[in-house]
Amino acid sequence: MLDSTRIKTEIPGPRSRALMERRKAAVSEGIGIATPVFVEEAHGALLTDVDGNTFIDFAGGIGVLNVGHTDPRVVERIKAQVEKFTHTCFYVNHYESYVELAERLNALVPGDFEKRSMFVNSGAEAVENAVKIARSYTGRNGVLAFENAFHGRTLLAMSLTSKVEPYKKGFGPFAPEVYRVAAPYPYRCPVGRDCSGGCRGNCFEAVEKSLIGGVDAESLAAVIVEPVSGEGGFIPFPDFYLQRLREFCDRHGIVLIADEVQTGIGRTGKMFAIEHSGVAPDLLTTAKSLAGGMPLGGVTGRAEIMDSVHPGGLGTTYGGNPLACAAALGVLEAFEEEDLLSRATAVGERVMDAMHELQARHPGIVGDVRGRGPMAAMELVKDAENKTPDKERTAQVVENALQDGLLLLTAGQYGNVIRVLMPFAISDSELEEGLAIMERAVSATA
Repeated sequence: MLDSTRIKTEIPGPRSRALMERRKAAVSEGIGIATPVFVEEAHGALLTDVDGNTFIDFAGGIGVLNVGHTDPRVVERIKAQVEKFTHTCFYVNHYESYVELAERLNALVPGDFEKRSMFVNSGAEAVENAVKIARSYTGRNGVLAFENAFHGRTLLAMSLTSKVEPYKKGFGPFAPEVYRVAAPYPYRCPVGRDCSGGCRGNCFEAVEKSLIGGVDAESLAAVIVEPVSGEGGFIPFPDFYLQRLREFCDRHGIVLIADEVQTGIGRTGKMFAIEHSGVAPDLLTTAKSLAGGMPLGGVTGRAEIMDSVHPGGLGTTYGGNPLACAAALGVLEAFEEEDLLSRATAVGERVMDAMHELQARHPGIVGDVRGRGPMAAMELVKDAENKTPDKERTAQVVENALQDGLLLLTAGQYGNVIRVLMPFAISDSELEEGLAIMERAVSATA
């Protein structure tokens, strides 16, 4: 069990409950609630609420805190910048940190070609701008996206997103010229094949078939893909699938966009998840962990594609804010100084081992274990044979873990996937304690 000094009161405690009442009176009900606690402070992989309860963080602000809460390099860079200036708008007055960050990302993003970058405020904005850039470059309109995809909540990003509730319900009409095809999902093969041993490429036929009944390849500006489906359930795209997708785009003159908003900045053990496949996308979007909690998103890609947009066609008032750029440079510094990619790989191996142990202990509950590195997940079912999704049990596991001092998140089209996004700054003892709590949370529902 956790040290008794960490959990000081019931969860949610009295101060969190009081603040929740104020929230209800002041904040739109359209904003969801994952956990009913209010944060006082957070450091590394630990988060303390206003009632003094301390939690091990396996959520990471939905994949935003790969370097951990309040990393000292990030904090110091923000402090130094805020004393100089907080905003100018990069369009009006330039500043070096924006340029330096662009240089760093141009060097880090895969591809042996000249690159350019631009910055916005969020992942959804990055996605929308990537599509704008692809359309400008190709002179085409269509965009091919995948089932289980999540690309954001703004109009075009929401149109690209695959899950209806809660992301799209009641928000139509959606942006036109978006076409969708099946995505690889070995546990629930979209073409009805036996993929229990792993994806065998049968579902790539859906991409080719889309050209018959859905859209002319010559009308497609872009194909957008998450190398690992995020909100869709942490389902990795196999390396050979991404390689075939690259060939498909090359054959038809289509821009390949890798959406690395959640998978990027080390989440899978490489700086960008698509590196596992050896594929270089034409454009790559970043956000979430890029700036360690500050709002920042980016698009990085081939210079000739990025430069195809007329001057003034790209931009935003706050995009690439100097505080966010400073924080992002601190994040990259932390990766270098702490060798966080190696740490991510080690954390991923331990997490996957623990999840496989849980599956062996509860084969009727844990239907599937999957992921890339520390971007790992378990899919919970009511019975192993029929693979019936168990959303209710999944919610109970999350609640059990919360009461025991661990923050967990769900995912998946059916809401039956437990995903982990712990910071790589997590200590070995915190990681082991968190995994032990997760095991107890699952076993308590057996």
